[in-house]
Amino acid sequence: MPIRISGPPAGIRGARVDLPRLRRRGRQILSALRQGRSELSIALIDDAEMKALNRTWRGRDRSTDVLSFSMLEGEGGVHRGVLLGDVVISVETAAAQAAARHRSLDDEVLRLLLHGVLHVLGHDHEDEAEAREMERERRRVWKCLDA
Repeated sequence: MPIRISGPPAGIRGARVDLPRLRRRGRQILSALRQGRSELSIALIDDAEMKALNRTWRGRDRSTDVLSFSMLEGEGGVHRGVLLGDVVISVETAAAQAAARHRSLDDEVLRLLLHGVLHVLGHDHEDEAEAREMERERRRVWKCLDA
């Protein structure tokens, strides 16, 4: 179950992400979601790049913490092989959120990764019922992760 990680970009203050730990946790997330034979791409980027992606793909001219690009839907899905999709995380936003929430950057990135993977697999939080189901699954998977 390959986990491909790109980034984080150089020069983001306080943006030291433990990549081996992130890769290990990514594998645990996929296993807990019964996707152990799948591949996932994780991109760690800055706010400027995230803003551009968010503008292009969601029509929102601002940065955000995480975006997900699923290969399980759309016309490209027939060519996906084992690739589930991409989870893109703004390390800059994650660092700010981690400080505000009094948690480590690694824990915040992991929280965003899990959220993104759930979106890749089709979970959403557009309405109350979907949000409850996504939160139930998030909690279930979170319990499967080691310390």
